[in-house]
Amino acid sequence: MKVAILGSGNIGIDLLIKVLRSPYLECGVLIGRNSLSKGIQKARELGINTSTSGIEYIQKNPDCCEVVFDATSAMAHTQHAPILKKMHKFTIDLTPAKIGEICVPIINLESSLQYKNLNMITCGGQATLPIIYALRILNAKIHYVEVVSSIASLSAGPATRINLDEYIHTTERAIKFFTGISNAKAILNLNPAFPCIDMQTTIFAKVDDLDRNKFTKTAAEIEKKVQSYVPGFKILLNSLIEDTCTVIVQVKGQGDYLPDYAGNLDIINCAALAIAERYAKTMLHKEMLCDQS
Repeated sequence: MKVAILGSGNIGIDLLIKVLRSPYLECGVLIGRNSLSKGIQKARELGINTSTSGIEYIQKNPDCCEVVFDATSAMAHTQHAPILKKMHKFTIDLTPAKIGEICVPIINLESSLQYKNLNMITCGGQATLPIIYALRILNAKIHYVEVVSSIASLSAGPATRINLDEYIHTTERAIKFFTGISNAKAILNLNPAFPCIDMQTTIFAKVDDLDRNKFTKTAAEIEKKVQSYVPGFKILLNSLIEDTCTVIVQVKGQGDYLPDYAGNLDIINCAALAIAERYAKTMLHKEMLCDQS
């Protein structure tokens, strides 16, 4: 299935390399704005069709893709979304624009495929929501959730820095959406330390009626499931003291294009890729059924 990648920054090129490895996806075009950007140059070196005309390229060449990854910015996606909706493109939004259906592959991948615009929330959301959701499925009474993410400053590009408010609001909104609680807080720290730190996110939850043994077992199972599409996902600490649950998650990148400390970008791309591949397999299955009938 052909895909288009909107955005020629680091996250767009890292995503491109992941797409090139996929047995289900083919990159029809990588789209940026500057022909001299490192992303456009790298894509051309890889023999990929490129454009610097933005979303206008997709409008003029609708057959270039069936799936669109939007790796630009939250503000840009607000302009792209209605255009892509009108063109009936399956869109995976890697920005915290809060427009599409919230999706975390391990939680709601199958049900999300019915929507045409899926929002990948944030790196902190993708890293912590699988664990937070475990509290809900174990029927714990959740009173408050706080997630604190620390990422290497060098892994935070211009779009990330511009969208810090959107990052916080979108992460908090997703926590409330998947847990049903009204009290959630998200914090993002940009750490300037060198050597650069790996992405690390800490979950603090005030809970009642949580079985520690069951939660430990469920968290370990979730860790393995997330690792099936995010290899660098790892639980470093899982602690329950009285009514406070503390879980620390580390995400190490695969080093495809970005350095391995940029797990914050890697997890978004891995989650987006998992969705696109599942969508491609679903559509292929439907085509095969139509051919047989």
